[in-house]
Amino acid sequence: MNKAMSSTLAANLPDEAAPVQNASATAVQAQPKARAAADEIGVASTLLDGSMQQAGTQTLLRGLAILEAAAAGVRDLRSFGAVLGTTRSTTHRLVSSLVQARYLRQVQGGYLLGPKLIELGTIALEQMPLTAVARPHLQALADETLDTIHLGVRDGDDVLYIDKIPGQRGLEMRSRVGHRMPLASTGIGKAMMLDLAPQSWRDLFDASRRTLAGVSFRPDHSLEPDTFLKRMATYSAGGYTFDLEENEISIRCVAAPVRDASGAIVAALSVASTIPYMPLERMDELIPVVQREARAISQELGWRAPQPTTRRIRR
Repeated sequence: MNKAMSSTLAANLPDEAAPVQNASATAVQAQPKARAAADEIGVASTLLDGSMQQAGTQTLLRGLAILEAAAAGVRDLRSFGAVLGTTRSTTHRLVSSLVQARYLRQVQGGYLLGPKLIELGTIALEQMPLTAVARPHLQALADETLDTIHLGVRDGDDVLYIDKIPGQRGLEMRSRVGHRMPLASTGIGKAMMLDLAPQSWRDLFDASRRTLAGVSFRPDHSLEPDTFLKRMATYSAGGYTFDLEENEISIRCVAAPVRDASGAIVAALSVASTIPYMPLERMDELIPVVQREARAISQELGWRAPQPTTRRIRR
């Protein structure tokens, strides 16, 4: 076959049937652009890393990359192709297969995540109870701080403790799994109040005072409503809460909220100890530590951190 005939045949072949060396060269040239496009929207680089792909897995990984791209806001074939570094025909075939399997759905203007993912997501949540997901992170926090670790959920106006790891300092607190306390009197409870309106903060504060009116362990009743509301505003802005002996005398704690895939607060965790081990300086130092584990649990529940928005300056 002469060179002219070979060139003519190659030009008329579908893009995926082109000579191997040309396809390989095109793929190599497209990789940097695809990687940049993927990085821009947060698609996992491992899905596009050819060095990590074994035979038979490339199509699967490309399909997963399309789903991640769709979740990040990519809508049209051209943009999917830019993320994958694939030709239009290959991209169309992959997207069509995902639509047929209901992982994507076609709408006016492009493609969105499909109902199959909702079904699988619901099943995944049912198979991952909160305590099972959170336990490794609670243990990591316990090992790092040596303090008592709590995990709680909201139950009406109360916090319900669903897990506890005792501290390693020889101290024992009256909290236990299954124990309830008013939300507004505990650090872990206040962490679940962070997204509420100030009026709800006040209502829960009043409910807490009524509940604790006759207790014998004498928590701090000197806290005024205005002080409580100012503290809650500070906590809400910072994404954490403190318990400054409001629940149990001489006990302080640092807490942070746990969120689900919708962004709603569904639980909270805390690190607690007595005043000698929990001076205010250490409480400040523990804020990012507690938030780190709370975020890790949230991410396993499907939560994604909000992407920072950038404003374009018009010139």
